[in-house]
Amino acid sequence: MGKNRDLIQILIIVIIGMFIPFLGSITITFNLDITNTNNILKIGLTFLWFLIIFAIELAIVYVYYNVTNKIVNKKMDKYKPK
Repeated sequence: MGKNRDLIQILIIVIIGMFIPFLGSITITFNLDITNTNNILKIGLTFLWFLIIFAIELAIVYVYYNVTNKIVNKKMDKYKPK
């Protein structure tokens, strides 16, 4: 369980680390005022969509990794001495 907890902590740090440059780039690109609540909601919603798309991408990579890992393990089992 410790391995999963470490992974979750690392992912949280990465997400926070991604939000800071995202906030800056969205603010600069669209000239948004971060003191305006409406603009903060727009930025938050945009980041939420970014995270959803990123999660879908991670899920695809995870499925690809597991499928290829199972295929390789089956091939390797053929070559193991019995």
